[in-house]
Amino acid sequence: MNDTILIVDDESRIRKLVKDFLLAKQFSVLEAEDGEEAINIFEENKNHISLIILDVMMPKLDGWSVLRKIRQESKVPVIMLTARGEEQDELFGFELGVDEYISKPFSPKILVARIEAILKRVNGDKKEFIDYDGIVIDQEGRTVTVDGKNVELSLREYELLKYLLENSNIALSRDKILNNVWNYDYYGDSRTIDSHIKKIRSKLGKKGKHIKTMRGIGYKFETK
Repeated sequence: MNDTILIVDDESRIRKLVKDFLLAKQFSVLEAEDGEEAINIFEENKNHISLIILDVMMPKLDGWSVLRKIRQESKVPVIMLTARGEEQDELFGFELGVDEYISKPFSPKILVARIEAILKRVNGDKKEFIDYDGIVIDQEGRTVTVDGKNVELSLREYELLKYLLENSNIALSRDKILNNVWNYDYYGDSRTIDSHIKKIRSKLGKKGKHIKTMRGIGYKFETK
């Protein structure tokens, strides 16, 4: 495995711990100890970085600022690390385009497992298109267009939209969506799904009408 992971954390012991586990799995690793260094390293290596592990509280620039900068030009998957466990922090992170959220202290083995799961979805051998009413998902390029115009989605938004389209006209509960899209047992508030759906609808414009809210259940992509 030759994916390159950028670890951004001001604590050297955290970086070393994560780096050791990643190297054992044959990942390549880049490191940054503050937000400014993270942006510089990303700019120099953005065509090679497969995923970023990003701490929230850092000197010079915090993780949120780094994430905003990266999202201006890249959809690279981002796992956010934080000492906080507040629900609002998680929702805020997802709004900014975080793909995964892990609170400290964490298990390095679990972190690596989640990295592998995300990269498996991103790098999967998929050459098909999903197409409905002008919404086209290119699974090989992991891109979405609406009436021929590119729509910028985070990894989680992309996976959620694809899951809804693949299960068109089926009412999907929030629990089922979490288990299939988040790909692990998620113990946070299911309102994170509502937040993602809201953003997807907005980005799809008029085509967002196909995503129906099923009161008391969850959501459905309606093609009838």
